[in-house]
Amino acid sequence: MHMRTWVKVGLFGCLGGLLAGSPKAADTEWPGFRGPNHDGKSPDTGLLKEWPAGGPALLWKAEGIGSGFSSAAISGGKIYVTGDVDGAMVISALDLDGKPQWQAKHGPAWGGGPTGARNTVTLDAGNLYLLSGTGALGCFDAATGQPKWTRDAKEFGGSPGGWGYAESVLVDGDLAVFKPGGPTCIVALDKTTGKDVWRSQGYSAGPEYTSCLPFTFEQVPMIVTGTQAGLVCVRAKDGQMLWSDPFCAGNVANCPTPAFSDGFIFWSNGYGKGGICMKLEPGGTAKEAWRTSELICHHGGYVIEGGFIYGNHEGGWTCLDLRTGVKKWFDKGVGKGSLCWADGMLYLFSENGGEAALATCSPEGMLIKGRVKVEGKGPSWAHPVVSGGRLYLRYDTTLYCFNVKP
Repeated sequence: MHMRTWVKVGLFGCLGGLLAGSPKAADTEWPGFRGPNHDGKSPDTGLLKEWPAGGPALLWKAEGIGSGFSSAAISGGKIYVTGDVDGAMVISALDLDGKPQWQAKHGPAWGGGPTGARNTVTLDAGNLYLLSGTGALGCFDAATGQPKWTRDAKEFGGSPGGWGYAESVLVDGDLAVFKPGGPTCIVALDKTTGKDVWRSQGYSAGPEYTSCLPFTFEQVPMIVTGTQAGLVCVRAKDGQMLWSDPFCAGNVANCPTPAFSDGFIFWSNGYGKGGICMKLEPGGTAKEAWRTSELICHHGGYVIEGGFIYGNHEGGWTCLDLRTGVKKWFDKGVGKGSLCWADGMLYLFSENGGEAALATCSPEGMLIKGRVKVEGKGPSWAHPVVSGGRLYLRYDTTLYCFNVKP
C-alpha cells in the first residue's frame, strides 16, 4: 500500500453573502449519501409545511467547490462536498455559515464524461472516507483534511464502469466497505488502518454506480448493493454471499442504491428497466415479490415511508405500495430529479434548470407546497439534503443553503 501525495489547493473563489441574523443549524447530522440511516430520510422535525412565495430564505451560497454531482455531507459542525477543480478531485470543507475551512486533493478527476465529481464523502468518528471516480479510496482527518491511509480498487482486481466509480463508501461498525468490482466484487477494510478484513467470494460483477446499503434482518446484519450483474446481498461480518438476483443485468447503467423496509428490498433503474421488490426469507435468502414498470428511476432515488415507496419515475414522481407494487399516483412535480424526506414532507430537486420543491408525502396524492430555483449549468444530479433545519442544494459548482425551519 502506497501513500499518495496530497496537496492543499487554493481557498474558494467566491462566497455568497450571509444573511444578517441567519439562524444557526441545529445539532443534527447528515454524515453521508442518503443520510444517517442510508434511506434518504432526515431526523429533523418542526420544519415548514409550506414555503413562502419565492421559496425559503437563502442563507448563503458557496462557490469554488468545483463541478460535480455529489451531495453535501454534514457532521461535527462542518459541511463537506466534493468537486473537480483543474483536473483534480477536491474535497471542500465549510463551516455552518458556508465559510471555507480547508480544501484537499484526492487524486485526479475522472476523465470520462460528464465532467464532475460523482462521490459523496462519508463521515464517521472524526474521519472522512472517499472513493474517487478513478478508484482511489482514502481516509482523511475530517478536521484538517490530512490523509490517514489510502487504497485503490486496482489492488483488488477492480475496474470502473464507463462513467467511473460513483458510489459512496459505507462505514459499517469497524468496517469501510466499497465495491472494486470483478471477482472480488465487495471489499471490507478496517476503517482505522485500511487493512483487509474480508473480500466477497463467488460473485463476479462490474461495480456499476450504486452504493452499499446496510440493514439487519432476523438479527443478522447484511449488506445489499446493485451491480452490473444485478442485486447481491452478503453477510456484513464476513462477506459471505447470501443471495443474488439478475434483475437489470447488463443494463446500460444501474445507478440508484437499493432501499430496505419491513423485510423488503426495493431496487429500480432507468433506461426502461423499472423496479424489483425482493421479500427476505428466513435463513438469509430472498424471493421476488413483484416487478414494476411504474417506477423507472435513472438515478434520482426513492424513499420508503409508511409502507409506500415514493420515487422518481422517468419525467415525474410516483407512489407504489411496498408490499404489492400497486401504483397509487403519478405526478409531474418538478419533472425528473432526486429527492429526500423530512418531517413528513418530500423535498424534490429537478435535474433540469435547478428547480426544487416542497411536496406532501401521502399515498393519496402529491401537492406542491412551495418552489425555489437555483443557478447552475447542465444537469443537477446531486440529491437534496435536509439537516439542522436547512436545505442544501448542490448544483454544478455552487452549494446553496436555505432556512426551512420557522
